[in-house]
Amino acid sequence: MSVHTPAASRADLVADTAIALLAERGMRGLTHRAVDEAAGLPQGSTSNVARTRQALLELVVRRHAVREARVLALDEMPDPRGGPDALAQALALATHRTLTHHRDLLVSRYELALEATRRPALRAFYDATGAVFRDHLSAMVGALGSADPQRHALSLVAWTDGLMFSCVAGSFSARVPSLDEVRAGMRELLDGMLGR
Repeated sequence: MSVHTPAASRADLVADTAIALLAERGMRGLTHRAVDEAAGLPQGSTSNVARTRQALLELVVRRHAVREARVLALDEMPDPRGGPDALAQALALATHRTLTHHRDLLVSRYELALEATRRPALRAFYDATGAVFRDHLSAMVGALGSADPQRHALSLVAWTDGLMFSCVAGSFSARVPSLDEVRAGMRELLDGMLGR
């Protein structure tokens, strides 16, 4: 199960292994010992990186945010001057890429989100890491002419999260929509928000 690459730091190795364990075994399967074993590390290595469970979960949330940012490719998001079509295409591509190539990140994110509902310290940490994408999306929607960018960004995130949950863990899990279907849904949502 180890996802170690030569350039990966020990902390990244621990976090990546923990993400894989969350996707495979759920929150109950995530222990310091399980990470050591799955990563092929000597016993106690994970504890040296993250002494407590809270520290391990925070490490995982940080790494998860880095990996999701790569999938979402925030640095590749279009200039708002490209209009709603460009934003719909970019968001649809990121969503479809996640559904087709990064389902483990989705499943582990759901595990972390549920755990955060039971741990206020983790909730604050989890929400703070997600703020980067939300703020970026709000700015892009605002630049397109949204009358209420924060509310519209929430609607876009909620729609996207709902679609991904339905396709990974919900009643539509047997079928992933095509890129064109995701883009059409995203464009319809944007058109409604922007009054087009």
